[in-house]
Amino acid sequence: MQLEAVAEDSYRYDLPLLYGTLLILAIGLLMVASASMSIAEQHAGSPLHFFFKQSCYMTLSAAVAFAVTRIPVQFWFNQQGWLMVGSFLLLALVLAPGVGHNVNGSTRWLRFGPVSVQVSEITKFFIIVYLSGYLVRHRAAFEESALGWIRPLFLMLLTGGLLLLEPDFGATVVILTTTFSLFFLAGLRLRYVLLLLGLLLSAFALLILMAPYRLERLTAFMHPWANQYGSGYQLTQSLIAFGRGGLWGAGLGNSLQKLFYLPEAHTDFLFAVMAEELGLLGCIAVMSGYGLMMWRGMFIGRKAYQMEAYFHAYLAYGFGLCLGTQALFNMAVNLGWLPTKGLTLPLMSYGGSSLVVNCVVIALLLRVGHEVESGEISVQSWKRKRARGWGG
Repeated sequence: MQLEAVAEDSYRYDLPLLYGTLLILAIGLLMVASASMSIAEQHAGSPLHFFFKQSCYMTLSAAVAFAVTRIPVQFWFNQQGWLMVGSFLLLALVLAPGVGHNVNGSTRWLRFGPVSVQVSEITKFFIIVYLSGYLVRHRAAFEESALGWIRPLFLMLLTGGLLLLEPDFGATVVILTTTFSLFFLAGLRLRYVLLLLGLLLSAFALLILMAPYRLERLTAFMHPWANQYGSGYQLTQSLIAFGRGGLWGAGLGNSLQKLFYLPEAHTDFLFAVMAEELGLLGCIAVMSGYGLMMWRGMFIGRKAYQMEAYFHAYLAYGFGLCLGTQALFNMAVNLGWLPTKGLTLPLMSYGGSSLVVNCVVIALLLRVGHEVESGEISVQSWKRKRARGWGG
């Protein structure tokens, strides 16, 4: 089955989504510059080293995102199978001996000369596109039989297994959370959702018990001050940053925790440095930005669903949920509400792979919103195809 679209003459971008994204990007670039000055001076000899690199990543991301807004959503529907195959190949390749690049004990990157690509970021994007297409192509089977949702669940679990071998526990949690959320929105019965959640939580508990470092992280998360100079060091330093920030913050550039006290200050724990410098009000502004992006994703998805453009709807739902879930998990880790998972703050933390992929996600959301608002989706054609069946 293919989605049909008419020729376009103008673009109708979702302005709240666009403005919210620009706000997050601007604050993120500012905070990367502030949080990385000390480590950049020590390792690269220039306090603005990571700022300039992040600016280059942002320029590249903007160019790629602009190109994606020009690609019809039908293209992604047609390529969904190849994208799923590509995600498995990338995950297998990064685990191949001598191929994957190891950083801090995790093999999550493929290196191409001076460029490193984080495979899990690309995998999250590919999987949401594939799941959205699957839920359209097998809509009847999904609603009527258990096999309809067991098949994609098996693929997601297989993907999660490959990610855990890297290991990348955080990406696995985000992917499975997004998968179950999409299943629920697609009409999976509540008893199946609760059953799957129970099994998932049991599996996560088993994984934590099987890996000593995960158990140590859980213990540190529950009692960080019991070993504040050992396993609880990173979390206690993060909590100190929040305490120093207060309501108004210590002022931009005045963080003490970024001065080699808080590890990964410009990546995983950027939110803590921002809380120290910009205070509670800065945190509320950033959380509002992410809330706006997630809301617009759900809004676009709902509107597409009402037009019976289900692939558009599931794409918007999936990307909105994925962005919101990862942002929520990162903030919760920084606040000590969840164990450390190694998840970046989308569109804000330093890193090229994450920034490019998340900008592509936003661009595709804008494209979906454009096609919905401009009426480029042929609803009558969709209904005729639906009447003939959903295909294989």
